[in-house]
Amino acid sequence: MRKFFGTDGIRGQANTFPITAEMALKVGMAAGIAFKNGGHRHRVVIGKDTRLSGYMIENALVAGFTSVGMDAFLLGPMPTPSVAMLTHSLRADLGVMISASHNPFQDNGIKFFGPDGFKLSDAIELEIERIAESDMSALLPGPGDLGRAKRIEGAQQRYIEFAKRTLPRDMSLEGLRVAIDCANGAAYKVAPEALWELGAEVIALGVAPDGFNINKDCGSTSTDALIRKVHEVRADIGIALDGDADRVIIVDENGQVIDGDQLMAVVAQSWQAHNRLSAPGIVATVMSNLGLERYLESLDLGLVRTKVGDRYVVERMRADGYNVGGEQSGHIVLSDFATTGDGLIAALQIMACVKDQNRPVSEVCRRFEPVPQILKNVRYQGGKPLEQEDVKTAIRDGEGRLGKNGRLVIRASGTEPVIRVMAEGDDADLVSQVVNDIADSVARSAA
Repeated sequence: MRKFFGTDGIRGQANTFPITAEMALKVGMAAGIAFKNGGHRHRVVIGKDTRLSGYMIENALVAGFTSVGMDAFLLGPMPTPSVAMLTHSLRADLGVMISASHNPFQDNGIKFFGPDGFKLSDAIELEIERIAESDMSALLPGPGDLGRAKRIEGAQQRYIEFAKRTLPRDMSLEGLRVAIDCANGAAYKVAPEALWELGAEVIALGVAPDGFNINKDCGSTSTDALIRKVHEVRADIGIALDGDADRVIIVDENGQVIDGDQLMAVVAQSWQAHNRLSAPGIVATVMSNLGLERYLESLDLGLVRTKVGDRYVVERMRADGYNVGGEQSGHIVLSDFATTGDGLIAALQIMACVKDQNRPVSEVCRRFEPVPQILKNVRYQGGKPLEQEDVKTAIRDGEGRLGKNGRLVIRASGTEPVIRVMAEGDDADLVSQVVNDIADSVARSAA
């Protein structure tokens, strides 16, 4: 049983366990101890998004890492994928991103990356928890061996150049009018700048963070503002990033939202046509639409499903040699370029397809008709609702009613006290009835 870590690092409400300065200090010390190997000078790269609590967590982590002899390289507000990239590029032993992704400003989180730029395995996270709960006093170095902390200059431009190089040298975005919503988050500087340097006409919103407005009525989880802007300026494409810019949602020229499943379908078909797929299919989670699976089958491509979390998608991609994967929510992992989901790089690949095909986004990015899918979130206070017998009965009944023409996915969120009830199938009315019946049963058991 993990005590601090969830599906995507450590996450919770700021100044409440486990997102406290004390916990961040201990976790920094424990992670530093776990990743100190050899006699070289050890380094950790630390980035963050724009939340007010980022200052508290950053300083506590720096204290923890330097206390065990690690030098801390501070990036300031930067996208999560840039931290992964720079961890590897700067030959650091560890990378840390301080962010709660798409959550509101009240929450924060701590994500770790290994020296290869990949997120840590469950086993390593458990080891960090074990060390953090132990007496670490005997493992502390002497006064002369403490670590140093410094700000890294030019980190933003390094990431911008990295993102630009994922496109062919002769590729220009000239002629595209792009509206981009950076969610008042970590990419508020780098994403608009990268698009402008590639030749696009850029209209940016969500680029005035104040510590409180990250993801507030903006970004990939709230696209209304972007849709209005696309209509207002007659943009060719709208790009919505989340708070730490590791996910992306696209809005077409008509203001229609295009989710991660459609984006994966676009990339899969394009890369298949150009012989760029390293395996005959892609990796997605149990939440991806059945329509995506059927579309890939029409291309003689497979869909490998994992449990929810881009970390698990990446693990499967690495194990089986896939180079395209992601989540319906917009985490798109293109392992030819990045070790984790990267909203900007995924958007660039979509725009490359638009330029290559010389067709509107609405035509390029509508590859299949989604099967009716309904997701309901049921909040609970405590206990384990999914272990209640009446809930188990409701789930078995729902599975039987859907049969072979649908799917049912019930899971507890790894980041908040919520049970997620998802069903999909060809009969929309039946899907709705099944979801409502199970959600009502969970709600009763959680009351």
